[in-house]
Amino acid sequence: MSTDAPADPSPQPAPEPLNPPAGQGESPLPTADAAYWEAAAASFDDEPDHGLRDPAVRAAWAARLRTWLPSGPAAVLDLGCGTGSLSLLAAEQGHHVTGIDRSPGMIARARTKLAGHEAAILVGEAAEPPVGERRFDVVLVRHVLWALPDPAAALRRWAGLLTPGGRLVLVEGRWGEADPVGLPAAELTALVAPLAARTQVESLAHDPALWGKEVADERYVLLADLPRRHTEVVDVHLVLRRGDEVLLARRANTGYADGLFHAPSGHAEDGEDVREAMIREAAEEVGLRLVPEDLRVALVMQHCAPPPARPRIGWFFEAAYGAGGEPWNREPDKCAELAWFPLDALPDDMVAYCRAGLDGLRAGHRFLLHRHRPGDAIAYDPAGPDRAVVLDGPGPTG
Repeated sequence: MSTDAPADPSPQPAPEPLNPPAGQGESPLPTADAAYWEAAAASFDDEPDHGLRDPAVRAAWAARLRTWLPSGPAAVLDLGCGTGSLSLLAAEQGHHVTGIDRSPGMIARARTKLAGHEAAILVGEAAEPPVGERRFDVVLVRHVLWALPDPAAALRRWAGLLTPGGRLVLVEGRWGEADPVGLPAAELTALVAPLAARTQVESLAHDPALWGKEVADERYVLLADLPRRHTEVVDVHLVLRRGDEVLLARRANTGYADGLFHAPSGHAEDGEDVREAMIREAAEEVGLRLVPEDLRVALVMQHCAPPPARPRIGWFFEAAYGAGGEPWNREPDKCAELAWFPLDALPDDMVAYCRAGLDGLRAGHRFLLHRHRPGDAIAYDPAGPDRAVVLDGPGPTG
């Protein structure tokens, strides 16, 4: 959020922008919460740049989108999509759209607008979109980023959802005169710079057709093209051993592999090494206070969920039961249960690559590949093809 926004905005009145931004669901006003947007859903499209009911305003946004989005059909993720006005324009231009918004009321209207188009419209938070392992050619965000509590973290998350060479399309501004709020272009450019190969800022304030009237404040779009070089997320997995048993967590409400067992896991953040990441994730997910000496690298695996997911590098760390305390479910909103299983009698309802990793570890291997093919299920299938490839010696993993 802009440093000019109140640090604790809840007790303060919201300043009145010259033309309130098209919020697209994720609180453009520092004081607004989910209930605010539910109440606003019925009248949200009354603003010219929200509903795009005026043919001139609609045509102006459609023309801009054609220059911001790829010329051919692309996978577009519209975060904070509101009532779906921009999602609809993108779908009409031939793109495959996924829209995310926190407000069920907004989403209901977006689904009505996009009925008959190739689009998925989902309730969820813009900062943590519920899209699992999916990757997109474009992430489109209008008047959302400045109101998030940690815009830098949101940008890193969004960049991680893009295919190599993908594009962030960030429509932002700074609104109001006496007490302006928003995100200046220079500040957003600095936030995006570490992620992008190229950035371009295009002013939108001079085009009244976009807003349905003349405006005098800062409005712009920042286009950020990511590098085309190959990059991979690094994730970490805890193999907590209690004798011959290992601890598994059943995923829930994450958008990826929900209902399946998986080792406690997560991905390394910027600036972390893999051991630091494992210690942090163990504390966040199962309440363990591990120290570096508690961990031993058991296995390293390059893995990839079914296409169009991108490959990842997974580090599996072993720790002994008792290290760091007693494990407990610290994230019941994301984990339905914790359970112990014998390493030689793992459940079938597991994430396939995690099952392959534990089977490989039991067989004494240290390096594996596990890459799904088109049509493969994320879940382990005892009768399905074995996608594990051993890199440190011959023979099967099981």
